[in-house]
Amino acid sequence: MAEPNTTYTPVHVSARDIPPPSTISPLARKILSDGTLLPRMTWPPPDDKDAWRKQLAASDAVRQQMAASMLAGAKATVETTHIAGVLCYDCAPGDGAPGDGPVYLYIHGGAFVAGGGTFAKAQGARAAAATGVRTVSVDYRMPPDHPFPSAPEDCVAVYEALIERVDPKRVVIGGASAGGNLAAAATLMIRDRGLTLPAGTILLTPEVDLTESGDTFRTNEDLDVVLKRGLPECNALYANGHDLRDPYVSPLFADFTKGFPPTLLQSGTRDLFLSNTVRLHRKLRDARIDAELHVWEAMPHGGFLPGEAPENAEIQAEVARFIRRVVG
Repeated sequence: MAEPNTTYTPVHVSARDIPPPSTISPLARKILSDGTLLPRMTWPPPDDKDAWRKQLAASDAVRQQMAASMLAGAKATVETTHIAGVLCYDCAPGDGAPGDGPVYLYIHGGAFVAGGGTFAKAQGARAAAATGVRTVSVDYRMPPDHPFPSAPEDCVAVYEALIERVDPKRVVIGGASAGGNLAAAATLMIRDRGLTLPAGTILLTPEVDLTESGDTFRTNEDLDVVLKRGLPECNALYANGHDLRDPYVSPLFADFTKGFPPTLLQSGTRDLFLSNTVRLHRKLRDARIDAELHVWEAMPHGGFLPGEAPENAEIQAEVARFIRRVVG
């Protein structure tokens, strides 16, 4: 039933400065302060593919520099491989992981358009080192040359090949931001194709609603020092004309009563995607799915980055605990 044509009165918010709160670590407060100096991200129009390629090349160059230091600091070994024809990075923690232990199928973020290559390798290595779990990081195809459904199809293909050698009860699929979207979308595809579901999913500050209709897309705009506004251009480029409410495009709109694995969801009170996270948590709970919601004080999108704030370590500790809980 359509909503009646009603005019609602918005709340007027006066201009004011909001300092980092005293309730978080000193390093987290410094990161929030430094983040206020970052510019708002701007993107080309979705139909200007050449402009996208140029901007993404520049963005990737910066990320590669970050990845080098991340890899140097990660106590993990990395094997570059192909699984089902998809480039992946098989990462083991520095002290090794038991052959019959959990496997974390990790899907990187980056607004659907960035974060691949060496950066995806570095994120996989860091996840393995932080959780003590073998981590397979998927370097999936991305726009502008490979829009939806290339990315989730790559993730499903890797999962299907992986469970030929690994019991799916030992596999957990997860990701951050756009990677959280893809982790959820791939899991829905796995379910709908009759494959055995993974033991769990981990959705870290996920972009699961590409219509960006949630409350915090307004209330946390500019307050989130990492993601200062929404990503409509990236979302349109990725969706490539598909309905943004398609459950494989925006998993928030899926029917979870058909089944879904136990899920950990994470966000922060200053995260632009907080509404995405809490709305999906409610949908999962309403469908009687085992779902945990973890929200950190004053945390922006993706954690307190760059840096090693103790709050970031707390997230990884929860991820490791969750993996071991659902894998047993």
